[in-house]
Amino acid sequence: MRTSPELRRKLISVAVVSAALLTAAPASVAVAQESAPRPAAVPTAQTEAAPGAPAERLIVGYKSGAAEAKSNKAAAADADTKAEKTGEDIDFQRRLGTGAALVELGTDTTRTSVADVVAQYEADPQVAYVVPDRLNKPTAVTPNDTDYSKQWDLFESTAGMNVPAAWDTTTGSGVTVAVIDTGYVTHSDLAANIVGGYDFISDTAVSVDGNGRDSNPADPGDWYNANECGTGIPASSSSWHGTHVAGTIAAATHNGKGIAGIAYGAKISPVRVLGKCGGYDSDIIDAITWASGGTVSGVPANTNVAKVINMSLGGGGACSTATQSAITGAVNRGTSVVVAAGNENQNVSNSSPANCNNVISVAATNRAGSRASYSNFGSLVDISAPGGETRTSSANGILSTLNSGTKTPSSENYAAYQGTSMATPHVAGLAALVKSANSALTPAQIESAIKANARALPGTCSGGCGAGLADAAKTVQAVKGGTSTGTTFSSTTAVAVPDNGAAIESPISVTGRSGNAPSALQVGVDITHTYRGDLVIDLVAPDGSTYRLKSAASDSADNVNTTYTVNASSETANGTWKLRVQDTSAQDTGTLNSWKLTF
Repeated sequence: MRTSPELRRKLISVAVVSAALLTAAPASVAVAQESAPRPAAVPTAQTEAAPGAPAERLIVGYKSGAAEAKSNKAAAADADTKAEKTGEDIDFQRRLGTGAALVELGTDTTRTSVADVVAQYEADPQVAYVVPDRLNKPTAVTPNDTDYSKQWDLFESTAGMNVPAAWDTTTGSGVTVAVIDTGYVTHSDLAANIVGGYDFISDTAVSVDGNGRDSNPADPGDWYNANECGTGIPASSSSWHGTHVAGTIAAATHNGKGIAGIAYGAKISPVRVLGKCGGYDSDIIDAITWASGGTVSGVPANTNVAKVINMSLGGGGACSTATQSAITGAVNRGTSVVVAAGNENQNVSNSSPANCNNVISVAATNRAGSRASYSNFGSLVDISAPGGETRTSSANGILSTLNSGTKTPSSENYAAYQGTSMATPHVAGLAALVKSANSALTPAQIESAIKANARALPGTCSGGCGAGLADAAKTVQAVKGGTSTGTTFSSTTAVAVPDNGAAIESPISVTGRSGNAPSALQVGVDITHTYRGDLVIDLVAPDGSTYRLKSAASDSADNVNTTYTVNASSETANGTWKLRVQDTSAQDTGTLNSWKLTF
């Protein structure tokens, strides 16, 4: 894939802005940042525009005594006069709060023609100033959290989840995430984002806090002695697992300490279901129901209903009807359920609740972007996210909030863990960002957006890792509608895909577009095939550049019916685009039924 150049649009210069105020930098700053002196004859307003990008609108400030300073009719007449003198389209648009006039220029203006317009205004003794109406964009501020530099999983270009660019749009405010786990041990880097939860452990042998269910989800520790949780199982210290998961989702950020949370504007509701040796399905089922706003007998109504549930937990076997019923109820109430695929290096079909319907099942990747050696895999995996792999270095794990106590709580600290338990809160945090960015989205739409905007794994995956590596910025941008206008071009001509044969191609002619394709070009694909793992699918741009949509993998499921997202901003939109499909192994055939491009 080629490196994308700057977006070729006729926009005025992007001013330096602060993340909070979006305040444009003064003209003197823009002048100071230029790489070479400007010819004195070029008007100031024009040189403030980005190189090669003429201004489309101008802000004209008239002197206080001028008629144009108060009369819209006079300002419009003055724009008409300037248009006659320059031969350019100039239209008065409106009066700004400061009294200045906003004028719009024609779409075919060039830097030279804009300079002529500016010169006319600057030569007018009634004009105090004329400047471009510059386009400001939000700029992400790097968190000042002291360990943020260690959070490769958020920002590294190879296998990070591209989180910082999503913060320009949303930080997850207004969304509560229920962490159904071991509960919460007090940590100052999380405290500001913790809201009420519940302890659902009914068996005191598991709860080890001396009582059954209650409104206190504090984690007393889940340590156990050798053989206490089964013959041959060695002793284990307390994991503080729920606190580690919660920190990845919503650790306080910009507070000068510790780590940054993915959805640091969201709230965490700790829901305790795991204690000594684990937790029972019955408690987990009630926790899912309660967290999503359902009714549980004997438990007070939830005042902090979660729109996202994180379950970094699991066991063997099929998804039970009882568990599926609870998940279905939660999703029907509008809550996304995000579940760890499991750490057994086996097909996720053997791990519940990751194999249940209506969940977002998450596999783990390492720092190189390959499937982590322990991660489960398979066609039921929906998405992959950083889970870390610490065999060679703890720096390759996922750093988050923890406690130093080996049995009971001691002092707060931070530690790097690895696991699909660590990958899952990355996606739960992303789901919170998406829900915050577009509150109308359903759980199914949130899942679809996360999968459609994933990028191809930079490493390898044997067995199936879902739609790819979750990409926070692309997903948030997509649900906000930042790059797509919704214009669709499609091909419904069926093309046979031969068994283990040459690649077939299907063309789509795109016309009537201006400029380049978007950075989130949607490629919808409908292929019938009896073993989709055989298929390699590429998008071919008009100039012949190829974009890999799907690689061959050990995926025995049927058919490909999904939408891929491609950064095609370096490609001219108009022209003939092609979908290239090849079956790379023997014994199975298929048909490309249709495909489409949505700009």
